[in-house]
Amino acid sequence: MKMTNKQTQTAKERAIETITLEGNAVLALRDRIDDSFIEACELILSCKGRLVVTGMGKSGAVGKKIAGTFSSTGTPSLFLHPAEGIHGDLGMVTRNDIVLALSNSGESAEIVHILPAIARIGAKLIALVGRPESTLGSYADVILNCNIEKEACPLGLAPTTSTTVALAFGDALALAVMEARHFTSKDYAMFHPGGALGRKLLMHVRDVMRKGSSMSICGKDTVLRDVLFSITKAGAGASCIVDEKGYLVGIITDGDVRRKLLEDEGALSRKAYEIMSTDPSTITPDKLATEGLRIMHDPKKKIGEMPVIVDGKPVGMLMLKDLAAAGIM
Repeated sequence: MKMTNKQTQTAKERAIETITLEGNAVLALRDRIDDSFIEACELILSCKGRLVVTGMGKSGAVGKKIAGTFSSTGTPSLFLHPAEGIHGDLGMVTRNDIVLALSNSGESAEIVHILPAIARIGAKLIALVGRPESTLGSYADVILNCNIEKEACPLGLAPTTSTTVALAFGDALALAVMEARHFTSKDYAMFHPGGALGRKLLMHVRDVMRKGSSMSICGKDTVLRDVLFSITKAGAGASCIVDEKGYLVGIITDGDVRRKLLEDEGALSRKAYEIMSTDPSTITPDKLATEGLRIMHDPKKKIGEMPVIVDGKPVGMLMLKDLAAAGIM
């Protein structure tokens, strides 16, 4: 349905007001990074069990995201649906756990019903709540005040500003704890091995380089015709040229061959050492594949193949198209 000019203007005004209200509410949280926030961080850091996040409805949706953020940044975490909690799922909570409960009103029936049981279990409770004086607040060991002036919803009913504020406060808590743990990008990648970040931070040159019959190695006295055959047989784009002891002395790419043939039709009978590039970029197998990509993308180099060496001898060939296929680019 196409909106009228009046509807279009109203939609724009509503969007701007929503973003302004929610943005200002999030910025107001800066004044609430106080002793209670630090106490919550310390509780989570000292936790010998897991962080159990719970919330009902929209708060539950935010809670699931917060639990996921904690889990991926070094704090074992899970989400407990409070309605399922009163029917047996509270069995997943132990006295060594920390419970992070989200509720704007602090009076959500499902949350209120599990509070006495959490207290009996002995788990510490952090309340991310809009009304500190609520039932949830009265049970909490630490209160994180998420009070807002108004919801962005024009009816004042749909959770909008309150859920945005809760999410921002949860992110602030998770990232503060992550920083205190000295959690690194490599640690993060360990929990994301299947993603692009995991591939970039965990994949080494040895994992993607060509080796064995998939790479070409020729002696420096090999004629260019045989070098070309070797490159073709390996399905490669270049050949590592070595001396009598197997040390890398140069590289010849299929592009080098084509260019030489344009200059000299008899080039195929010339020796490899006459044509090879004598100072190729190289890398070792233990380097990250992203380091290889950085070298190959260097504007001064712009190369598609790079020998992988150990103690001066080629053990593999890193190729730009293989990095692309592996999802490194």
